[in-house]
Amino acid sequence: MSLTLKEANQIIEGAIVKAEELGIKINVAVCDDGGRLQAFSRMDGAAWAGMYGSQGKAVASAATGRASGELQERADAPIYRGIVLAEGGHMILSKGALPIIRAQEIIGACGVGGGTADEDEVCAAAGLAAISG
Repeated sequence: MSLTLKEANQIIEGAIVKAEELGIKINVAVCDDGGRLQAFSRMDGAAWAGMYGSQGKAVASAATGRASGELQERADAPIYRGIVLAEGGHMILSKGALPIIRAQEIIGACGVGGGTADEDEVCAAAGLAAISG
């Protein structure tokens, strides 16, 4: 049961709607269960560096099936440093991404970059809510 492109784009739209409500400019990345980018959008005026942050947080969330913020306090632990290095350094263990879970299976993740860590996670949650209803 995989994530469709239509769903990935609905997630992005939901996250952007929330960002507009918050008055922030974000980058949104949706990846599949293997951490490969499926869809991406950058709001007009969003910082370009947020594209790397959104994707890196999404990869970390998809890889672990957890909110990327749950990994932050363990980012310097040898096992997590090793995983990040072995994966190629694309994972970012910082708040702002949530896994996409369907029928108890991880099918991807949504990562957001551009706001505060809390704002990014709120936008990611709004994105996921766009396909859960």
